Amino acid sequence: MKNYLLAILSLALLISCGNSDTKKSVSKNPPINSAIKDSNFLVVKEKALQLAKAGFTAGDGYGEVWIRDYNTFMNLAIEVNDKDLVKENLRVFFRLQGDDGNIVDGFISKSKANAADGGYNYIHTSLEKQYAGHKNTVETDQETSLIQSVYKFVTRTGDTTFLKEKIGDYTIAQRLEKSMSFLLQNRYAKEYGLLWGATTADWGDVQPEHEWGVYLTDDTHYAIDVYDNAMFIIALDNMMEILPETASKWKKIRDDFATNTMKHLWDEKNEKFIPHIYLNGSPFPEQFNENEIFYHGGTTMAIQAGLLSREQILTSLRKMEENMKKSGAATIGLTLYPPYPKGTFLNKGMYPYGYQNGGDWTWFGGRTVIALFNHGYKEEAYKHMCPMMERVIKNDGFYEWYTIDNTPNGSASFRGSAGVLFDAIELFLNDSN
Repeated sequence: MKNYLLAILSLALLISCGNSDTKKSVSKNPPINSAIKDSNFLVVKEKALQLAKAGFTAGDGYGEVWIRDYNTFMNLAIEVNDKDLVKENLRVFFRLQGDDGNIVDGFISKSKANAADGGYNYIHTSLEKQYAGHKNTVETDQETSLIQSVYKFVTRTGDTTFLKEKIGDYTIAQRLEKSMSFLLQNRYAKEYGLLWGATTADWGDVQPEHEWGVYLTDDTHYAIDVYDNAMFIIALDNMMEILPETASKWKKIRDDFATNTMKHLWDEKNEKFIPHIYLNGSPFPEQFNENEIFYHGGTTMAIQAGLLSREQILTSLRKMEENMKKSGAATIGLTLYPPYPKGTFLNKGMYPYGYQNGGDWTWFGGRTVIALFNHGYKEEAYKHMCPMMERVIKNDGFYEWYTIDNTPNGSASFRGSAGVLFDAIELFLNDSN
């Protein structure tokens, strides 16, 4: 019966969301007050729920549960899975937490954690008997993603006792603070008062100096970007909300980071965030003007972190829309524009408009819609939601990313994409009630 209903709802695609071609102007979509009658919302929501029942890995092609992905489909996972199972996945990340407070990227069954030349260096701890972890050290969002995940779990389930649960010698609450302290002790650039990571393309986890590019090396060029620091600010806001007793320590740190992010990374003249502040030189040619690049993902997270005014949000949105037009991208999920030139990344997947170098990711486009909606730009949010839902139905899957001509790539069951669309759909439907 459920499959029959899905089929009927899918047929309504012809009259929903204005039946807009995703390559055409989003202005042709119907007004937001018709969203509740839009079958696409119901079809995509049901598809997301079905996908969430199938597991917790990032998607097909991934053997691991990744924290940066889990964070973005946490609400979806809670909706259809046993809450204790959802919570147990969070426990694994804490059991694999380093003595210094660092959090792994993901975990996989020890039986599948086979070390190989050029592969992951698996992480084991005495607290975790079943799983091994791994960490892409070029990034600085694992700790902040875990805090955001715990926040979503606690606020959606009401299970505040989880924060008092002990993993080893520390409670979950203490381990959250340890993860934040790790960042301040190991990823803090005192001169700027901000966090650093390796040079990557916006929110990506691939550095340009290596064929794979996920580990810090002697060739790494250390840099500060808006994505990592916006994620840190959001994580602190989340932590202080569920653990108000921590505010006396972390509120000033949070406010200082917000001030420093805008002071050092916001380009007032060009009304955009600069891509990077380099701490030991740039990996790119001297003649390359990196500041021509607009980072969609980092800008979205800055909006979610409350760093931009309504006027700055609208200006940023117009720039994103112009980037879509210039590049030919189908949705607001365009990673960045213009892309880094061919050959600037040794990883062959990072060609212009490939993967994280200008690919079109619903995983971040959905977050942009959420940010717009939550800041009062509901009509704009709806317009940009439509083409992402349409391609889920057209391609019968939540693909990892799309090329500029809207061809699906990567995992066909990317749970992060499903998760952000589910969260956005809930906003629209709840607002219509």
